[in-house]
Amino acid sequence: MSRQDKDGDDEERGQRAVQSVEVGGRLLLALSRSPGPMSLKDLAAQAGLPASRAHPYLVSFGRLRLIEQDALSGRYALGPAALQLGLACLHQLDPLRAAQPVAEELARATGHAVALAVWGNLGPTVVRLHEARQPLHVAMRVGTVMSVLGTATGRAFAGVLPPERVHEVLAFGVGPLGESAVALAPAAEVEAELASARREMAEHGLGRAHGRPIPGVNAFSAPALDHEGQPAVVITALDHQDRLSADWGSAAARAVREAAAEISARLGGPGQPAGFTCTG
Repeated sequence: MSRQDKDGDDEERGQRAVQSVEVGGRLLLALSRSPGPMSLKDLAAQAGLPASRAHPYLVSFGRLRLIEQDALSGRYALGPAALQLGLACLHQLDPLRAAQPVAEELARATGHAVALAVWGNLGPTVVRLHEARQPLHVAMRVGTVMSVLGTATGRAFAGVLPPERVHEVLAFGVGPLGESAVALAPAAEVEAELASARREMAEHGLGRAHGRPIPGVNAFSAPALDHEGQPAVVITALDHQDRLSADWGSAAARAVREAAAEISARLGGPGQPAGFTCTG
């Protein structure tokens, strides 16, 4: 094999990139993070470029209508073509497809069982499940409807959903892990549990199950928010208490928070990193 062929193979395996595209992309990303139009000087600084180098990129982006320049102030903002790209990305986006690789990596890295759940007609419903590295006997399968207040998954949803949506599910008295008991509980106790779930979310960004509803099993759950700030999916890590500490500052708690943040970023939710790309 010739040296030229070998170099070509190396580039193919390494996914050869076009540096100028990446440089220009930094300008678009800087505009996407700005609350309003930006001057050339500020925009170039945010992208880590001298203004003289940034300007030709902005001219080309303007011709593509990816950006617009105000005729009076000279400031730059995203243009109609950027809006079309964003709307197309949202239309194509599948929350579960975005969450699945993150859940797989969380299960691989931690060894814990990892579940993804969505808010269905009957409440939190498991739609993906990755088994723990070591045997863990739990009554959870794809399709399982989780208790809203008795599980970490349910509490993560309850901590961020509007109260009326949570009460709609509680009124049905459904869920194999305890909603019938909730339906019979005094209203004050139910409201106290809901307030506790919202407080956990506000303070820790997580829902937690400490030896309940399954004795000896702990779990942490966190919601991944979409571009409208709504919980699209909740990711949960659970395992035996000897392998998963229930401490709010534990490695498992941090890993679940980080996983939810990554899914939120993939969904265009709040707190997305600078390098966000639509993977839907």
